[in-house]
Amino acid sequence: MDQTSTMLKEIVNTIYRDSELGAENYRQSPAGKKLDLKVIIICITTAISLTLIKYFSNYNILINSVEFFNHDSAVRLRELFFNGPDAQFMRLTNWALITTVGYFLLPLIAVKLIFKESLQDYGLTFKNALKDYRIYLIMIAFMIPLVLVISFNPSFQAKYPFYQIAPNQPLTPQFFLWEFEYLLQFFAVEFFFRGFLLHGLKHRFGYYAVFIMTIPYCMIHFGKPMAETLAAIVAGVVLGTLSLKSKNIYLGFLIHISVAITMDICALWQKGVLHF
Repeated sequence: MDQTSTMLKEIVNTIYRDSELGAENYRQSPAGKKLDLKVIIICITTAISLTLIKYFSNYNILINSVEFFNHDSAVRLRELFFNGPDAQFMRLTNWALITTVGYFLLPLIAVKLIFKESLQDYGLTFKNALKDYRIYLIMIAFMIPLVLVISFNPSFQAKYPFYQIAPNQPLTPQFFLWEFEYLLQFFAVEFFFRGFLLHGLKHRFGYYAVFIMTIPYCMIHFGKPMAETLAAIVAGVVLGTLSLKSKNIYLGFLIHISVAITMDICALWQKGVLHF
């Protein structure tokens, strides 16, 4: 335990020194003394993306918005989302699609068309991706038993999995397709918070960009069980620190999907859908 604690402390100290040195050098440069349009664009893109996701991932708001332009299209959407044979799947797919657009496509446009920079500078590089695999194993070893304990909470069982399966109901092909969409949106989430927002702000704020990023990351968990929302604060700081160290998002992505899969498996087990 002491060896692990010492290792983590050294990692944080090294990341802090390196990121603060880079940020201080930038702030003292001629560019750093001017209005930072990059920071402004990143913050505005973040606000727009979160607003888009908040409102249009809600299928009722989406239908009402479509109704404003075309009544017949709104009727078809309402039928698809509420009365169709795959209504639940379509509602969740709409959420996953809007989430992926907001978290990935809009930042992608900002990076490539406005900043004209490489996505590798925002965490999409495989270099050193699995270098800190021991930290991944430590976090998973801690999280899986915690998720198992939390899974006995009725509020957890009511929330997960998002694709609701009744007790003793067999898993459908749509459920597994939804799980793929669910995991894919986690990639977009990691790119948005630990890539676009974190690496886009570190040139000015250094290591403190981790804590700036953690605020909206915590807030997107509002409405979920309180324990999960509080855990998101810890996860935001830890995953942000790891992303600064490795300069990529893939370790965080693996941690995220590993926990998400564990949560869904535990919830299905509690509902009596899985039998071990």
